Amino acid sequence: MLVLAPAWFVSRMTQDDYDALCACLPHTTHVVQWGDASVWKIGGKVFAIGGWSNAPEFAVSFKCSQTSFAILTELPGMRPAPYLASRGLSWVQRLDTRSLSDDDLKKYVRQSYALVLASLPKRTQCELGVSASR
Repeated sequence: MLVLAPAWFVSRMTQDDYDALCACLPHTTHVVQWGDASVWKIGGKVFAIGGWSNAPEFAVSFKCSQTSFAILTELPGMRPAPYLASRGLSWVQRLDTRSLSDDDLKKYVRQSYALVLASLPKRTQCELGVSASR
């Protein structure tokens, strides 16, 4: 008899997976700070934070729209990102895969990158050789 694990249990993003995803985005930089968190930036501004949690799975924090923030923070395995959300910023942390798959998380990380890129001053965008529509 074949027993399948629940869908939320099957796929788990590792730190290596997360770092590879962020590294493939153009003009990103990586630092380790805030207690061994894997922090990814574009133009000096943070767009994703990996780790930074005591959760058993690798947690990922990302910037999102206010609408996404309102929806995502109500779901199991998701919460307002520590420190950032308490300062009124629309940042969410995925603690596990119960409500947000790895594929969906990847889309949100890419969206976070785009949101941060679009918010950079035009001068910084030009220095990076990119143009983000606002």
